[in-house]
Amino acid sequence: MTSKMISKMKSSIYSALVYVILFTGICNGFYLPGSYMHTYSTGEKIFAKVNSLTSIETELPFSYYSLPYCKPPGGIKKSAENLGELLMGDQIDNSPYRFRMNINESIYLCTTSPLNEQEVKLLKQRTRDLYQVNMILDNLPAMRFAMQNGVKIQWTGFPVGYTPPQGGADYIINHLKFRVLVHEYEGSGVEIIGTGEEGMGVISEAEKKTASGFEIVGFEVVPCSVKHDPTAYSKLKMYDTISTINCPGDLEKSQIIREQERVSFTYEVEFVKSDIRWPSRWDAYLKMEGARVHWFSILNSLMVIFFLAGIVFVIFLRTVRRDLTRYEELDKEAQAQMNEELSGWKLVVGDVFREPNCSKLLCVMVGDGVQITGMAIVTIVFAALGFMSPASRGMLLTGMILLYLFLGIAAGYVAVRLWRTIKGTSEGWRSLSWSAACFFPGIVFVILTTLNFILWGSRSTGTLPFGTLFIELFFILSSIWLGRFYYVFGFLLVVLLLLVIVCAEVSVVLTYMHLCVEDWRWWWKAFFASGSVALYVFLYSINYLVFDLRSLSGPVSAVLYLGYSSLMAIAIMLSTGTIGFLMSFYFVHYLFSSVKID
Repeated sequence: MTSKMISKMKSSIYSALVYVILFTGICNGFYLPGSYMHTYSTGEKIFAKVNSLTSIETELPFSYYSLPYCKPPGGIKKSAENLGELLMGDQIDNSPYRFRMNINESIYLCTTSPLNEQEVKLLKQRTRDLYQVNMILDNLPAMRFAMQNGVKIQWTGFPVGYTPPQGGADYIINHLKFRVLVHEYEGSGVEIIGTGEEGMGVISEAEKKTASGFEIVGFEVVPCSVKHDPTAYSKLKMYDTISTINCPGDLEKSQIIREQERVSFTYEVEFVKSDIRWPSRWDAYLKMEGARVHWFSILNSLMVIFFLAGIVFVIFLRTVRRDLTRYEELDKEAQAQMNEELSGWKLVVGDVFREPNCSKLLCVMVGDGVQITGMAIVTIVFAALGFMSPASRGMLLTGMILLYLFLGIAAGYVAVRLWRTIKGTSEGWRSLSWSAACFFPGIVFVILTTLNFILWGSRSTGTLPFGTLFIELFFILSSIWLGRFYYVFGFLLVVLLLLVIVCAEVSVVLTYMHLCVEDWRWWWKAFFASGSVALYVFLYSINYLVFDLRSLSGPVSAVLYLGYSSLMAIAIMLSTGTIGFLMSFYFVHYLFSSVKID
């Protein structure tokens, strides 16, 4: 390449950079993650929504209206759900909680009929299982603050009820103090792209004038248990104004859960102006207050692991190169004499690519591993770049499923390519592509269907409708078709890179050690050398079940936990095993292609 060509390339690069800088200078800003911004005028009605009741003690989500709560005047209406929300067990319904922008008020909702035995039993069970009510306003989850060991921590949602430390009676949360943070919006030069439940769209210049109003940038709640006098509220109707209520500190003034009790539900709302802008309103949910993150220790550990991995790689590479160089520097006569006295990995040069046992299963597992690994890498990269916002519920899981579907192309290609390498012919590739497309999706379908019947028997919102099960079958069939096509958030990304490096090094080093002891059966050993990471995950799950079984609410939760853990362990095994196998395969190919054989 001449100096004139180099100077022309430099001038072209500089020109491109100038154009990029000028172009970005005249462009408006974009905000990608989150839902479409909504502004409200003073006095405009806003209704909160409720999601499924969830608990950290159990894997079973339940509907909000499975408990004797106040129902909306117009009846219960479910919000549209995507595939990811269905798989996660989300069930978003409307609620009777009404807010009027910038109007502070105390509201009466309703009084239940006397609680019967079944309702009391259900409320006590949900309370003792630490179930949380997940309320949503303008796509923001309700957030509450609490003091724990002198540290202020934040939670999303509020408990169904609480049990005093000394035990005894249970108390229901029936009064809520809401604090809504609002920011006045008058239109600006920032265009906003929405990807949330309201759909995707851009605020145009014409809409900016009409979009002036107040944005909701925060939603906080303080839950209380208050013993109301039902006779005093007997003449009140829903949304009637009541006097301000203070949260009692005495249990005698709290609402106990027992039969024939009538529970009155009330709430207060206070609007507070805030400097938080709408694009930054999710920052409060993403930061970890009260949990000190030892970033220096984390980075130090990562650097040590990278350094040790680099040392192992350099030592191993020098060992192999020295061995190859010493062999290549010999003349033909010396090589002929050496071939008669071969030992170590050079002795298996004629057998190293011999077909392994269960070669079809190996090809299928490697193909599915490529599919899972590709899905994980693309998802984590997009999430790290901010394209998958927590405001878009279920979109992460939906995106993963769609990515898995289209990466069936890569799975079919890799599986059939490996099959041709082992067999030397493409005969039987159709059967192989069907097996690759059905192997992991089939396992997922069987496990999820079994767990779905368990959830259905528990009347949990985590139960998948039969239509969704047919959608799963559609994805399996689509994966089959795509698999045959060829032949007819930032920290997690670093951890993923580290996992790839470690799996590759472990598998390559163990493969080389087996070859040095004249063992040519390296195929499956290379796969399970790094795939054994999944065994650790599964054993950890078993350990949790054995020693912490009391923290799970009943055998149903234990079965669900074990089922989901098994599914995750199989996916990790296929992914890490594929990484190690492919690296070992290319290493063996490089190693023996450097050996001269007469």
